[in-house]
Order: sequence, then C-alpha cells, then structure tokens
Amino acid sequence: MLDLAVEREHFSRGSRHVAGVDEVGRGPLAGPVVACAVVVGPDTPLLDGINDSKQLTHRRREALAAAICASLPYAVGAASTREIDSLNIRRATALAMRRALARLPLSADTVLVDGLPVPELETPHEAIVDGDASCYAIACASIVAKTVRDRLMTRLAARHPAYGWDRNAGYATAEHREAIKHAGVTPHHRRSFTPVLQRELF
Repeated sequence: MLDLAVEREHFSRGSRHVAGVDEVGRGPLAGPVVACAVVVGPDTPLLDGINDSKQLTHRRREALAAAICASLPYAVGAASTREIDSLNIRRATALAMRRALARLPLSADTVLVDGLPVPELETPHEAIVDGDASCYAIACASIVAKTVRDRLMTRLAARHPAYGWDRNAGYATAEHREAIKHAGVTPHHRRSFTPVLQRELF
C-alpha cells in the first residue's frame, strides 16, 4: 500500500496542498482522454489499498474510487475525440490535465504528474516516472480517471455494441480492429489514429 512518502518531501519544504495528476486513454482508438487531479495534505488520512490503478481489480478500483471521491478534493477533466484529432494526443492530454487542475475546489501549491514533464500543462510541476505506482496522490488520480473513463466507454458500448468497448475500453484489441473493418467508424473514433484513418481512406 502506498503512503505519503513522496508528498512528505514537499510538505517539508512548505507545501500544504499537493495535487497528483494522471490521465487515462492516450492509446485507445476511440473515446476521450480523461485526467484527474487529487489533492492531499500533511494530515490526509490514508485509504487502504491505494495502488496503481492497473494493479487493481475492477471491483476494488470502483470501491477505492468511491472512497477517494468521498474523502479527498478532486476534479476530472477530459478532451474529446475531436480535440484529440485537432490538437494531437499529447496536447489533448495536457488540455485534459489543465481542465482537471482548473476545476479543483482548492488550489494546489505543488503539482505532481505521472510520467514525463508536460510542457503544454502551463503549470509548474514535477514529473514522476511510474508515479502511479509510487506516489499516493497520483495513484488516487489514476484510480478515479480510469474508473470515470471505463464507465463512459461502457455507456458508449450500449449505443455502439459492435466494438466491445465495455470490454476493451476503446483500445486496439483484435476484436475492436475487426469491428472497425466491418462496421466502420463512429463519431467516437479518433480519425487521426492509423487503424481508424486507414478504414476512412480505404
């Protein structure tokens, strides 16, 4: 279970509100990219089982997401498929992160981001490679972001059942790629991504 070891370094330097930011959905062929920001402080009580969202079962992730949203300041931001195609996925991801940070109910004096630095974020931040597996606030953000996006893709799957989005969340599984070939492209597909673009051209 993760603790606040990473965040304590920043608390010791005077930070009072540390925001962890993570995104889900850079790689899929369909659906938005979703980011979440979660704020912790020196006295934040720890929830049992917080970890990288990819290491959790669906049921455990759902339960932890509910607990995080009930006990910590958080916000979610997204960028649509149209924005992804217009901006490219890197800039769209930064846009989703900016939206999440802007919607927080309180301002963070330190921002920690999973992965590599994001110049387009336009906010001073520290990037932590594999932060979702080592930083409590980022792990919380990863759990909420994945839960929100998975729920959205499940709802979209009910309207477009051919693609299996309730199972693959829009990622380029064999099932999804075959469905694109035979059923075509929906408004929720990313037309700038090669497998979708090829179907559109041919």
